[in-house]
Amino acid sequence: MTTRLKLAPWIATIGLFVFWELVCRLFSIPEFVLPAPSQAMAALIEFWPAIWQNAFYTFWVTMVGFAMAVVFGLVLGLVTGASALVYSAIYPLLVGFNSIPKVAIVPVLVVWFGIGTIPAVLTAFTISFFPIVVNVATGLATLEPELRDVLRSLGARKVDILLKVGLPRSMPYFFASLKVAITLAFVGTVISETVAGNAGMGHLMLSASSSFRVPLVFAGLLVIAVMGVGMYAIFALAERRFVGWAFRGADAA
Repeated sequence: MTTRLKLAPWIATIGLFVFWELVCRLFSIPEFVLPAPSQAMAALIEFWPAIWQNAFYTFWVTMVGFAMAVVFGLVLGLVTGASALVYSAIYPLLVGFNSIPKVAIVPVLVVWFGIGTIPAVLTAFTISFFPIVVNVATGLATLEPELRDVLRSLGARKVDILLKVGLPRSMPYFFASLKVAITLAFVGTVISETVAGNAGMGHLMLSASSSFRVPLVFAGLLVIAVMGVGMYAIFALAERRFVGWAFRGADAA
């Protein structure tokens, strides 16, 4: 079963690309409509220097915004989940802010900070901190009242309950949110680069699409997908390493 679970994503991915290639070949779909995977790979090899340079820019910008989201989200999540009053007051504001399309925020950020790196970092931050805040706050807010009462009867202070019980209990929620937040951070960075950027994968794909180099656009999409999956896998391994006890022996992938 373990071997089958490990091979399943690879088989599904290969099957998807084979199906994609066959559809493009059998129906003679023009490359400016839907390029085949082989054409996207050819563009990836041909334009590799430009792709590598822009991919590296997108990656480090995303990591900066994501790191800010982790720090801010963890702190705000702890504050929100530790108090029912704060939870009730702040949670609607967080939901309202998260409901705003982040593409609508980018022009405002450009007015404030100009075109370039800062709007991309802030967009990655604003789109990825919400899952972290919600998960950490939920992990703390759902601490059983009976457990709190027992700990208080044993002389534990509210701070002790928060740090020694609530915080460890919220760690599975926290690591689960990291896997979601890192993928959203890439989305935010690429959105900003597409709308108002002068570098990065979003800027590269926008330039390629304006000249109808669609295989290059799909090559860029594949690179972004690989970076997202890679970071997701890293945080999934960290989750299993640090909070493996939360799975209770489940044979999860």
